[in-house]
Amino acid sequence: MGKRDIQIFSSLLTESNLRKVKENINSIKEELISKPDEKISFRVNGNIKRINNNYLLQELEQISKTSTITRTHYYIERLIKSIAESKTSNINDLNLNRWKEYDDIITDSLWIMDKRDKSGAHNANYWGNFIPQIPNQFLRRYTKKGEWVLDPFAGSGTTLIECKRLGRNGIGVELNLETVKLAKQNIKNEKSKEDCISKIARGDSTNIDFKSILKELGISSVQFVFVHPPYWDIIKFSNKKNDLSNAKSTGDFLNMFGKTIDNCSNVLDDGRYLAVVIGDKYADGEWIPLGFYTMQEVMKRGFKLKSTIIKNFETTKGKMNQKELWRYRALAGGFYIFKHEYIFLFQKQ
Repeated sequence: MGKRDIQIFSSLLTESNLRKVKENINSIKEELISKPDEKISFRVNGNIKRINNNYLLQELEQISKTSTITRTHYYIERLIKSIAESKTSNINDLNLNRWKEYDDIITDSLWIMDKRDKSGAHNANYWGNFIPQIPNQFLRRYTKKGEWVLDPFAGSGTTLIECKRLGRNGIGVELNLETVKLAKQNIKNEKSKEDCISKIARGDSTNIDFKSILKELGISSVQFVFVHPPYWDIIKFSNKKNDLSNAKSTGDFLNMFGKTIDNCSNVLDDGRYLAVVIGDKYADGEWIPLGFYTMQEVMKRGFKLKSTIIKNFETTKGKMNQKELWRYRALAGGFYIFKHEYIFLFQKQ
């Protein structure tokens, strides 16, 4: 289709013959059908606007099914507006005039994800890292390009890889030196055309001086915080006493977690968002609701709970090839096998 002028639609608003309007609409549709998944460019007042082919086809299909010229003109005006004008919020770059175009962004509280994204630098080699689709969803909805994201439990760098892909600046903190090296290599391996900064620092997020790190980068605050702590001692990440996976009790774990939230909150802009990804655990035959405990710790610090998301949790490396054994244990022990984890979304007041 190449570059077309927005006038191709504007001229139809002066046509009163419904049949003629639909003939023009159907002609454009036929042209688009031959080029699926492309971006179509339109000239609007001397500027070039790009729009997703599939989205445009859906809008044209709706126009072609109208039964009155009034309704047809209404939909054409709406389409012109979606191409020519952007309606964005203070926290993301999503154009709400074209909200239907973002059909891959999840807005429900139940997330069923079949496969991990292993494209680019993403991999599952680091035991305990979360799937890249989680930060991808949140970064697109709660940050803008060029803004700063803080991950106090950076691990192998999943969040910062997504930052690099999406044009966000990322700061990660990781306690273990070898993991820091792994994260740096993973981020380096991600080939992105976006211009952004990725910073990995070694340290303890309960007390590291975030303000000094930010000052070195020439900023004073971040716009989003992503917290994916150890699920207490389910996976031992090191032998260090200040590692959350080595906490001696639930209380100790929550104390260290709370200190991390305090530290992150000090550099998060008011009104912006913080997400926590966490799962529960068993201990001595009892279900320990780490998810709700950590949720309460964040809320104690003045954050508003915006959403609770339940995400499916598939077999871990530790339980791989042991499904039948775990099913027997569940039947014998009177419990249910973990198949979900929580994602809590908070807004700083």
